[in-house]
Amino acid sequence: MPTAIKRKRKKYQQTGGSSSRKTLPGSRTAGMFLSRFDGQSKLLVRSLMSGASGARRALDVFHRQQRADPDMSLGHFIETLCQDEVTCPETEAQPLSVKPMVCLFPALFKQNLLSFIYLVHSVLPQTSVLHLLKCLGQDPHPNPWITALGRQLKRSLGVHSEEPLCTPPCSQRLKELSQRLVGFGAAGGWAKCLSGQPSGSESQRSSGLSEQGTQRKRKGSFVTLDSEGDKETEQQSKRIKMDICGSECVDAEEQSANEETTGRLERDAPAETPAEDLQPAADSPRDSLPEHIKVSVLQIKELLESQTEWDQSSMDVFKVLNNCDPAQVEVLCNMLSLSALPEQTLPKLCSSVLALSPDLSYSTAATLIKSLLLEKVLSLSEPASRCLVTAVTSLCGHYPRPMCHALIGPVLMEKNVGNPQAELLNRLIESCLDSHYRLLLLQMTFKIAWTEAALSIIHSLLDSKPDLNEEVFAQFTEQLISQGPQFIKSVKFAKMMLTVLTKYSSHVTAAHKHSLSACLMLNETFLKKSLQAALKRITHT
Repeated sequence: MPTAIKRKRKKYQQTGGSSSRKTLPGSRTAGMFLSRFDGQSKLLVRSLMSGASGARRALDVFHRQQRADPDMSLGHFIETLCQDEVTCPETEAQPLSVKPMVCLFPALFKQNLLSFIYLVHSVLPQTSVLHLLKCLGQDPHPNPWITALGRQLKRSLGVHSEEPLCTPPCSQRLKELSQRLVGFGAAGGWAKCLSGQPSGSESQRSSGLSEQGTQRKRKGSFVTLDSEGDKETEQQSKRIKMDICGSECVDAEEQSANEETTGRLERDAPAETPAEDLQPAADSPRDSLPEHIKVSVLQIKELLESQTEWDQSSMDVFKVLNNCDPAQVEVLCNMLSLSALPEQTLPKLCSSVLALSPDLSYSTAATLIKSLLLEKVLSLSEPASRCLVTAVTSLCGHYPRPMCHALIGPVLMEKNVGNPQAELLNRLIESCLDSHYRLLLLQMTFKIAWTEAALSIIHSLLDSKPDLNEEVFAQFTEQLISQGPQFIKSVKFAKMMLTVLTKYSSHVTAAHKHSLSACLMLNETFLKKSLQAALKRITHT
């Protein structure tokens, strides 16, 4: 070997490859190449190196990067993987060689890479994907699984190829196995994955098995396995089939992700994909949503399920609420199952909604509040949690009118409303609502049958001193007289009456005084004399 090359080899080994483009093969290669990628691509590389679940982790990273930058592309990532690298073998007897960088990564990385590319190939230029496959084909020691995944990806791209997904011996063994598990002559999904003619007739295989004792024993074990647990063998067959067919490893959610990602990266030339593989069910509520809203639904759902802190880019996904009409907002909320959202997530969600600019419209805010909070409040059997109180009060302070109509009103109308609900509403009345909205709620109580819990809410409203005019006070007095007989022993009702006679004495006319006097005669609580004395002190008419 020339002296210059020896010196370069020695320098490379001393520096660990940090100052040279020559590299050593092995597991260290991925870490050495990370510096060649930009920030976003580094995250993808690390995800693909994270083990058997690397493809799905890379897909999650890709979706998050899309939220931060809708115009991002995988073009630079693929281009970097296809760059030629000068490799330095470990033994001096071997010459230097030039290979694409992707060939120098471990086999697990390549498998995860091809699985990831399969999931997003519909939003990538076909030429870029084919160039990557061509570079992988330059590996001097190809892995059978990587070869099969590459061929399956070519088929998905519509590239005509006569090559089978696996070698002829492997195909024959898999066909024999499938026949034992499924049954001789049974048609199934294997025909889509394996190509080539059958290697032999059923009778020849049967005779061959009968000629050798060990093979007869193996066949007997398969029969026993089938008799003991058909379900287990069926699952094993499905797992083997999934490993062979790359297309089988994409579940319905990932197919939807491919479809929605297409709308986000329109500038990339999508590969030809069967329309039926990307379309949701005809009766799905997704059908009523435009593509960009469908994408946002997936992103919001992923964000709500994540356990990490939300940054500004994550919160921006809620801007889609300002682009939806009322019907679309309702579909979006139903798809996100907001009513079942854990309460510890509510403060973060409400903070993101309150940070939106411009503010949500009345109809959008009302639909969101109803979907998010109403069921949680109605189902309270004990005082509301701190997270729920924080969410309700924050939204009420910013959107008081939608809160009154979408949450407080329906709670008041509920016949079985209890003390936990009353306590929460009283908190809102005292700290979040101004006089106008307190008056609105008081008028809502004229349309319901009063209960002990409702009396607590009405008393809180009266204590907050809304601006009552003569007409509203007259309506309220009618309710006192008509609904009072059922509360003759109620201390809450007596306290509410005392508040009316002391704080609103200027509103009481002679007609009101006469009617209220008759109502107080029926009272049987210890406050009866105090009520009559307060009424007697009202002398003006």
